Amino acid sequence: MAVETPTGSLGAGIQDFALPGTDGRVWSLADIAGPRGTLVVFMCNHCPYVLAIIDRLNRDAADLKQLGIGVVGINANDAATYPDDSFDNMVAFARQHGLVFPYLHDESQQIARAYGAVCTPDFFGFDAGGVLRYRGRLDASGRQAGPTDARRELVEAMRLVAETGETPADQVPSIGCSIKWRAE
Repeated sequence: MAVETPTGSLGAGIQDFALPGTDGRVWSLADIAGPRGTLVVFMCNHCPYVLAIIDRLNRDAADLKQLGIGVVGINANDAATYPDDSFDNMVAFARQHGLVFPYLHDESQQIARAYGAVCTPDFFGFDAGGVLRYRGRLDASGRQAGPTDARRELVEAMRLVAETGETPADQVPSIGCSIKWRAE
C-alpha cells in the first residue's frame, strides 16, 4: 500500500542512534552528521519505490556529501515477515548497488518510530543544528523512475538548507511502501 509522508514534523529535532551497518560497523549520528546538515533516509531492499530511485539516490548522496551534508540509509522493516529485508540481504543490496552512504539496520524499529517514518523511501533533511527542514521526495519518480531530466528536488532543497539554514517552501511529499511494522 502506497503511503505519503506528512510534512507536519518540520522543525523537529534530529534523533540520535547507534545501529549496525552493512559494513560491519556500528554507526551513530555523530559519525554521520555533516558540517552543513544531515539526510536520514528510511529505505529497504524490496520496495519498488526505492528500487526506482536507488541509482539517483546514490548520485544525489554523493553530491550532497560535496555540500557538507552527511547521508545515511536506515532499514526498519520487519525481516521476519519480509525476509527480503533481512540484514544479510541488506549487505547484498548495498554491495549490488554500490551504496556511497552507510546502510543501517533498525531491527527494533525504535529509531523509525522516533523519527516518525512512515514509508520507504522517507527523507528527513536536517540543517547543521539538527532541525528538520525537508520532508519531501527525491524527485518526480514513483513506482517507476521519473524522466532522466527530472528536477532534483532533494538536492535543491538540501542545498538551500546547507547554504542558508532555511526550510524550503516547496516540498512535495515522498510516496512509497508503508514501513513493515512488527505486530505488537
